[in-house]
Amino acid sequence: MRTLAKYLRNYKKESILAPFFKFLEVVFDLLVPIVIAQIIDVGIAHNDHGYIVQKFFILILMAAAGLAVSITAQFFAAKASVGFATEVRQAVFDHIQKLSYTELDTLGTDTLITRLTDDVNQVQNGVNMGLRLLLRSPFIVFGAMMMAFTINVRCALIFVVAIPVLFLVVFVIMFLSIPLFKKVQGRLDTVTRLTRENLTGVRVIRAFCREDHAVAEFDESNLALTKLNEFVGKISALLNPATYVLINIATVILIQTAGVQVNLGNMQQGEVVALYNYMAQMIVELIKLASLIITLNKSMACADRVAGILKVDSTMTYPEKTSAPAAAKNDCAVAFDHVTFSYAGTGAPSLSDITFSAKKGSTIGIIGGTGSGKSTLVSLISRFYDATSGDVMVDGENVKNYTKEELCNKVGVVQQRAVLFKGSIRDNMKWGKEDATDAEIWEALTTAQAKEVVEGKQDQLDFMLEQNGKNLSGGQKQRLSIARALVKKPEILILDDSSSALDFATDAKLRKAVHNLEGNTTTFLVSQRIAGIRQADQILVLGNGTLEGNGTHDELMKTCEVYREIYFSQFPEERAAYNNESGVIA
Repeated sequence: MRTLAKYLRNYKKESILAPFFKFLEVVFDLLVPIVIAQIIDVGIAHNDHGYIVQKFFILILMAAAGLAVSITAQFFAAKASVGFATEVRQAVFDHIQKLSYTELDTLGTDTLITRLTDDVNQVQNGVNMGLRLLLRSPFIVFGAMMMAFTINVRCALIFVVAIPVLFLVVFVIMFLSIPLFKKVQGRLDTVTRLTRENLTGVRVIRAFCREDHAVAEFDESNLALTKLNEFVGKISALLNPATYVLINIATVILIQTAGVQVNLGNMQQGEVVALYNYMAQMIVELIKLASLIITLNKSMACADRVAGILKVDSTMTYPEKTSAPAAAKNDCAVAFDHVTFSYAGTGAPSLSDITFSAKKGSTIGIIGGTGSGKSTLVSLISRFYDATSGDVMVDGENVKNYTKEELCNKVGVVQQRAVLFKGSIRDNMKWGKEDATDAEIWEALTTAQAKEVVEGKQDQLDFMLEQNGKNLSGGQKQRLSIARALVKKPEILILDDSSSALDFATDAKLRKAVHNLEGNTTTFLVSQRIAGIRQADQILVLGNGTLEGNGTHDELMKTCEVYREIYFSQFPEERAAYNNESGVIA
């Protein structure tokens, strides 16, 4: 919680005024038993009706004043807690945006969603309750003890003994329950993950008739969460009966002691009633405190989880100013120098000792089997990840020496999975360039073979896309994703198997249009199809994370066995002709 306390800096006034007005409310509450004692010992004892009426109106005024300060305290507490939660949520979201893919892969989406939503809400509730009620109970408890000393010292000693015992019980239960609440939130992460997987993969689940299995898995995880919640609830539930027993024992001892003092003439009956009322106030406050402790325990557990995200440092840093040379001074667009890369937590490297260079304006095809490292390789160019060893160079300079903005402007990436955002097509296109004109957008759409897609929509560029572009087909989403990358006219364009949903004719038109782009654009084409990269100026063949071949199509057909096998698997009818030309006996 200390890590998050700094986000209350802008609400210092509210954080002070809320408990201050709560303190005023407590003062009014503590004065009520004294007034009642005066009514009994003076008004009733002397049959003075005027005195009783006078004290009655004083009680009414105190109640009205108490209500006013209570509402004021609630206002300031709500303002501080909501503002605090807003700043924490924004800070966590901003921090997540700064994390590299390595940290995001390690943490997982499910726990990030839970911590950004449910955990922050729990912390907000805890701050609100804490500012309003956390200090009220100690104020009442210790205030009642101090007021008891003004009435009778011997009776007040009962308060002195009872209060530490009560707080010890509260502390022990807090100590036991806080770690368990952290486990509860961890189980909630699992339930969130399963919910997310089932909702996003519902079509796959139904296609394989796995509904019963998905329901059973969710039920198992949900049952584990329920059982843990019940266990924590049982421990927390001990707070009420434990405090009740202790306070009732203290009350019995108080009445017995006070009765003796009355018989000795050291106290009046009204003062006994006042002491009993103070003990009763303690009972009410401890009941509230018991409920509050449960909320605060959960809030502190959630605060630790939220703070845990903020403590995660990104393994990837960017310089404030680039030291890269001017692009015109270097003819090499991208170069890998003995690059090896391993994902966090994995044993074997995904890429091993990769070395190649790509000239500006050239088209580089990348092909290989599933899991060979194709997407990993291009991810290092855009610096989604940093190489474990070796250097990745862009325009002759290490990618680590570029600012994030400059590298982003240089490299345009279209990933395997087309991702569009809710909003108009124009808004989505401007992700590539915020000040893009409609003419620039249409130019990019034409190159990406998406012009007819947009023209077919009623509002064209103002057509509203649903979340993740659900009102478009897979091929339409891919073409719009490519257009979005083309809008900013990057120096390096990476198409990571981004035309897999396109038919062969459209794919061929797209490749031709990309090849004819104006300027000196270097294009990386990741593809499973030989036809998609056959005409590339340079083809990289990957196999199990190593570079098996590098050259043109004709060169690789002569020198690279892996490339030949991929080629003949897609064009089996040409194997016989190749064997005849090579003199190989089939």
